[in-house]
Amino acid sequence: MCFFSKQSKSAVELQNRFNAKFENENQYFPSGYNGFQFPKTPVIINNETDKIQLYYWGLIPQWAKDNLIRKYTLNARIETINEKPAFRNFVNNRCLVLADGFYEWQWLDKKGKNKQKYLITLPNDEAFAFAGLWSEWADITNGEIFKTYTILTTQANELMSIIHNTKKRMPVILAKENEINWLSGQEINLKGVELIAKEV
Repeated sequence: MCFFSKQSKSAVELQNRFNAKFENENQYFPSGYNGFQFPKTPVIINNETDKIQLYYWGLIPQWAKDNLIRKYTLNARIETINEKPAFRNFVNNRCLVLADGFYEWQWLDKKGKNKQKYLITLPNDEAFAFAGLWSEWADITNGEIFKTYTILTTQANELMSIIHNTKKRMPVILAKENEINWLSGQEINLKGVELIAKEV
């Protein structure tokens, strides 16, 4: 799964890496992100690929009566997005979720009372993109529009099976050459990115 990530790159670095301009650069601040706080983080959506926008983490489907569902939609299993009511209407709303690391905890005992925290990055610590889905939701109490997303997960690779040793899942991290393929609805290689893990 993926509930804690980070983006430490500057706005200029992200714009150069993804060949896109920030919509509201003054609202972006490099940070660590706790998904359960539903932060706004940088994304690129499939119908505006030249723009970096800030969306809330935690997808809220258009039919939701309130925003409480978002604590359950921080992640979406890529194997079931066509079936789950929260995601199946958004499988063509693809996005890149920009990051340069995420955190996972390895259980050191059977009950998870003792854990080791790891930071997972690319070998050169460069920015990358998680595969995501996005939605726009209108709050019926005041009409406010929330732009939201979820990060897709897949079966863990060899490294992540050792670290995420309970559920053995990992976020879908796109190889650079797969980013446009993902946004345009094409098939992608789910495990084509080399990762490194550091104890923190």
